[in-house]
Amino acid sequence: MVAKITHKGKSYNTDLAKPIDISIPLRTGDENVNAWYSQPVKIEPVRMGDWVGDVNQGGSVNFRNVFFNPHGNGTHTECVGHISKEGYTINQSLKKFFFLAELITILPEETIDGDRIITKQHIVNCLGDKCPEAIIIRTLDNGVSKINKHYSNTNPPYLHHEAAQLISDLGIDHLLIDLPSVDKEVDSGKLLAHHAFWQYPGNTKLQRTITELIYVPNNVYDGTYLLNIQIASFENDASPSKPLLYQLNSVI
Repeated sequence: MVAKITHKGKSYNTDLAKPIDISIPLRTGDENVNAWYSQPVKIEPVRMGDWVGDVNQGGSVNFRNVFFNPHGNGTHTECVGHISKEGYTINQSLKKFFFLAELITILPEETIDGDRIITKQHIVNCLGDKCPEAIIIRTLDNGVSKINKHYSNTNPPYLHHEAAQLISDLGIDHLLIDLPSVDKEVDSGKLLAHHAFWQYPGNTKLQRTITELIYVPNNVYDGTYLLNIQIASFENDASPSKPLLYQLNSVI
């Protein structure tokens, strides 16, 4: 199904029947990606007396409870409610679901103290004069082990707050990254990149979202895509999400 997209005077065609899924599935057990010391995902049948919600165990239907933490157990999209005193929710904040996005790949820079950071200059070099609605950051190295990596107490790379400020200043509303957070794992609760991107509390951008723990395969090349962010309608600061990319062809 071919659709025509027009953005800032440019027209593109895209095939909506060929999505590129950049989410990590929620799977039960220890093989799921994990961060922030979260308990593993549990997907288990409901049991009521002699009845069990599992067809393979004699039940009439599969009827399961799911236990997870959206921030720690997989791909998720969050709103400013993640850091605000006000009770903003992702279901209230994300009202549009398709965006022109730029996929960039960055090798984080190692600092003197051993941190690995994505800098403002990285963003400048990768974007050039482009100013998309969304930015998708893939970090190197980019092994498939990211889909089941356990990040707790590993000090993963993160986004320097000056880079987050630049992304905000460019008017980019949606930030996606393949790390457990845009901020340093242990930063005394400062969350500088989160605050810079959302401009909270002085000039809060309620429509903006951050999506973390994505995985972009190596055979998906840097460039401009149509991005679709799918969430569940949670009245919570974050929801498990399924970001999809669609290749674009320029219309002459």
